[in-house]
Amino acid sequence: MASATGVAVPGCYTWAKPVPVTYKIGNVLDLDAVIELYRASTLGERRPIEERERMAKMLENANLVITAWDGDLLVGISRSFTDFAYVTYLADLAVRESHQRQGIGKELIRRTQLACGPQTKIVLLAAPKAVDYYPHIGFTHHPQAWVL
Repeated sequence: MASATGVAVPGCYTWAKPVPVTYKIGNVLDLDAVIELYRASTLGERRPIEERERMAKMLENANLVITAWDGDLLVGISRSFTDFAYVTYLADLAVRESHQRQGIGKELIRRTQLACGPQTKIVLLAAPKAVDYYPHIGFTHHPQAWVL
């Protein structure tokens, strides 16, 4: 690494500055980019990514979708259903593995909460690999949830 004077300093290393991530609201997205993100985040292991029509419907019918972008690359998505008054079901939270541990997931959740309003609760089902993540960012476990 070079010092301020341009002289190399032994034992010093430089890290690339992370590209600023931009966030957008809306569900009009390139389906291939969304499917590729699900694969790159491992959420594709639990979603019907091989069924394009079904994935398209999942995206089209979500009434709150927030995405994270690193330039032109889709790096994160929060796909939700909400009444904007009482409850929001966060159906999918996916962040590309190469972009995890940078606060993108937490920011997607924060922006989801902001879009829904302060009185709205966020409810989700945690993927097995994410069970330990949600308590870390402020979620509390609710043992009375049911799935049919």
